[in-house]
Amino acid sequence: MAHCADNTGMGDNLSEPFDDNRTADFVIVPDVVGLRFLEARDVANAAGVSVANPDPDGPPIGAIVWPTNPAVARQHPAPGTVLHRWDSLRVWLLTDLEPDMARKLDVPPPSVDSAHSTPDRPIEVTDITGEESTEGPR
Repeated sequence: MAHCADNTGMGDNLSEPFDDNRTADFVIVPDVVGLRFLEARDVANAAGVSVANPDPDGPPIGAIVWPTNPAVARQHPAPGTVLHRWDSLRVWLLTDLEPDMARKLDVPPPSVDSAHSTPDRPIEVTDITGEESTEGPR
């Protein structure tokens, strides 16, 4: 066994072993960020990699995406990385980042204008020290 110390994606750090004697073909990781999961899975499969949940102790990725088919927010390894055929492409979904994120992206934020940031009446300053100020009103 050898350890990967470069950016080929065949190991995330020096403590993660990879088998450099594998007979699997090399493939290039596609860019799936922004795609809905089902489309991202098809693109990844066509490129020869398998999408996977980034949490190895979590549920299978298929259980997470059903029935909402969320968009891919992030992936690892990065697009263009060389992997062995059918290695894992870990994807983070919008629902992983914030449960309500997909809805928030479809609904524009409320408008904010100067009327919302202007007080209804002048600001009153109250001196609670009991000392008289020589500066006058603020």
